[in-house]
Amino acid sequence: MKTNQFGKKGWTPDSIGNLNGKTYVITGTTSGTGFEAAKILLSKGGKVVMLNRNPKKSETTIKTLKQELGNDIEVFSIKMDLAEQASVKNAAEEVLKTVSRIDALICNAAIAQVPKQMLTVDGWESQMGTNHFGNFTLQALLFPLIEKSKGRIVVVGSMGYNLGIKTIQFDDMNWDKNYSPNGIYSQSKLAQIMCVYELQDRLKKAGKSNVNAYACHPGASSTSLIKTSSSLMTRFVWQLMKLSPMVQSAEKGAYPQLMCATEANLDQSGFYGPTGRNNWTGPVGEHKLESHAKDKAVANRLWELSEKETGVVWNI
Repeated sequence: MKTNQFGKKGWTPDSIGNLNGKTYVITGTTSGTGFEAAKILLSKGGKVVMLNRNPKKSETTIKTLKQELGNDIEVFSIKMDLAEQASVKNAAEEVLKTVSRIDALICNAAIAQVPKQMLTVDGWESQMGTNHFGNFTLQALLFPLIEKSKGRIVVVGSMGYNLGIKTIQFDDMNWDKNYSPNGIYSQSKLAQIMCVYELQDRLKKAGKSNVNAYACHPGASSTSLIKTSSSLMTRFVWQLMKLSPMVQSAEKGAYPQLMCATEANLDQSGFYGPTGRNNWTGPVGEHKLESHAKDKAVANRLWELSEKETGVVWNI
């Protein structure tokens, strides 16, 4: 058991200094951890660009934030649906036109436990297409500006990475033969996390130290993730769980991504989240990542496959 480098209480947003002049791009901010992360960054003076698929909800979110924090906050929204590559590309182009720097890209949005196999418009299983391929493309397209800004890429994974088959099912990426809502969710989160450490290796190899990439997870947080895409039974069980001490607030669930976006001298090789029981709740800090998530051969193959599938090649 590692001792928490941030002390007994773990990391909290009290560690964040003044963020004036800094710009943060966050996906999925209309509720849950993404909303809380945006609110805390804005309260510290940062500028926030929200990437959400529902413009109406984005408008409401901005109104709410202005009511809570005042009209002077710098926040705006760009429409993006992670499930559609064309939408991701348009949004990235819009971001690059709108801001001159990115101090951190926080990949927070995801879908989970989709009950029946569904394919995205690009032909991928929906959770893989959204959580992995969507984020892969977004990161690649924003990478040049993040590099120029000496910024960070923060990927919000999930402890679900450790629940599935512990590797990538390359021979059937859409899970046509063995579709399972949890199995493919786990797979998509494992893919996201693996690509963080693969990106670190590729940057190192290219002699680039201007960009830092981090993997973290929110623990078990009270958010709408399960509510929006999973089956009735899963939702029912989750609603019961949310009333128990096994689940923490969405605000606390936002701490790991905020830490990875702002904390100085954070070790990139770590995996960050709550350090309490099962890593569901508790003080935020670094904790164990199972070795299959850093399997170099699998990660390298996944990266090359992802570039081929998306047609987007990283300019490293």
